[in-house]
Amino acid sequence: MAMTSSSQVPRLLALVPYLQAHPDADLEATASVFDVTPRQLVADLKVLWFCGLPGGAPGDLIEVDMDALESGTIRLTNAEFLARPHRFTPEEAMSLVVALAALEEMADAELGPAVRSARAKLEGAVGGGTDKVAIAVSAGQESIRGQLADAIAAGVPVRLTYHGASRGVATTPVVDPARLGTRDGYGYLTAWAHERAGWRTYRLDRIVAVDPLEQATTDHGPAPALASGWLDDRPDAVEVTLDLRPWGRWITEYHPLVATEELPDGLLRVRMRVADPGWFRRLLLRLGPAVARVDPPQAAASAIEAAREALGGDR
Repeated sequence: MAMTSSSQVPRLLALVPYLQAHPDADLEATASVFDVTPRQLVADLKVLWFCGLPGGAPGDLIEVDMDALESGTIRLTNAEFLARPHRFTPEEAMSLVVALAALEEMADAELGPAVRSARAKLEGAVGGGTDKVAIAVSAGQESIRGQLADAIAAGVPVRLTYHGASRGVATTPVVDPARLGTRDGYGYLTAWAHERAGWRTYRLDRIVAVDPLEQATTDHGPAPALASGWLDDRPDAVEVTLDLRPWGRWITEYHPLVATEELPDGLLRVRMRVADPGWFRRLLLRLGPAVARVDPPQAAASAIEAAREALGGDR
């Protein structure tokens, strides 16, 4: 096996506790455990020889008995510091608690107990303060997530009953489900849409029914990573900037945004990605005079025209 930094570092981290648990370990047997050649293992041990605590003094570095190594025995000393339990800073521990709380919302019946156990142990170690952490992940019904997870595992397509935000009516797309994930407080399904012949993401809290189909899914290659912003995975999505007056700030609580910026005159600048002009027109009409500026201006053209028609003429 060729030595690479990506494979060697995890191996070195696992090698030290293994050798501490197996004093005077046999070189060839240990190489077999780590799926490397004895020559590679010797190279790893020579790297460990230069590792240790900051300072680099003789008592700070791991020691490998090279004489014993020549006879096929691995003898490691002065590595006790690596056996100490890892200590997280309060900030690191709190970050893990938050991550586990979010994961708990999406965990299935098999993973859920392990996630809850790990979270409880961390919260006990952190002490006070975790009760102030509230995680809200809108991940839909547990039964829906379970059906989708089963379909992914079985490799079968499903027919969704889906209430999209833009159309206001339910659609029933047939998809090959590939992955469940969370982003920005929402759970999503990444799936290959048959009708559109491409990857799409579906918010789990908008899926009201899942009907498995009696056929096998097709290999469409690896599913794309869940987009970092709303509709980022839509090739037809465009970025639009709105400058909002104070009473229009409510959209920050209901619509995922790319970015926000406070302006000196009390306005809030928001950037969002839009793939459905009809949905965006309805949003602008709801906001009305709360919108001080739209960029690009043509993005507001249809909303302005609709407002003029509603008012009964040119304005």
